[in-house]
Order: sequence, then structure tokens, then C-alpha cells
Amino acid sequence: MPAGPSKPAPQAPNAGLVNDYPTIARADYVFGCMAANGQTRTALEKCSCSIDTIATILPYKKYEEAETILSVGQVSGQQAELFRSTAMFRDIVADLRRAQAEAEITCFY
Repeated sequence: MPAGPSKPAPQAPNAGLVNDYPTIARADYVFGCMAANGQTRTALEKCSCSIDTIATILPYKKYEEAETILSVGQVSGQQAELFRSTAMFRDIVADLRRAQAEAEITCFY
């Protein structure tokens, strides 16, 4: 007896309309997301949806800036403190966090 129709994979709103993210950046995000959410087909679909959603909200240049700030902010020392304490840098990271929250709502629930 065949199983019922499968639920379609989550898809970002307007997926495909914004594609300024390089494939390597999308793949890197999906690999990291799957490491955190399981190495399953479902996780692949949700994580792919997630980066697509982020791409519709945040231009790649802003995404790259936020990722760089987050990476540098993990380093200890006085120079890294500049990245953690500067309002401009906090705003850039906040934009990424908002895009990630929207992606989570869109793709994981």
C-alpha cells in the first residue's frame, strides 16, 4: 500500500528571486546548519530553505559583514573587543539575527 503524499519541502518566500549569495556560502551555511540539526534529508531541506530565506532578507554583502564580525568577535583580546562593543557592528549582527529568526519561523515550524 503506498504511503500518503509526502509533505512538500519548506521553501523560502520568493526563493530564486535573490541569488547574490555564492554557492560556497550557501553550502557552508547548510553544512553548519545540518551539523546542528541532524544529518537527515529533512534537515537538508530545512537548512536549504533557511539560507534561501536569509538571502531574500539580507544582501550577501551584509551577510558576509555580519559573519566576519561574528568570527572576529570570538577571538579574545583588545582588538576583538572593538567588534563586540561598536554599535555599528552590533547593528550589522542584529540584522543577521533577525533574518535567521525569520528563516527559523519560515523553515523549521
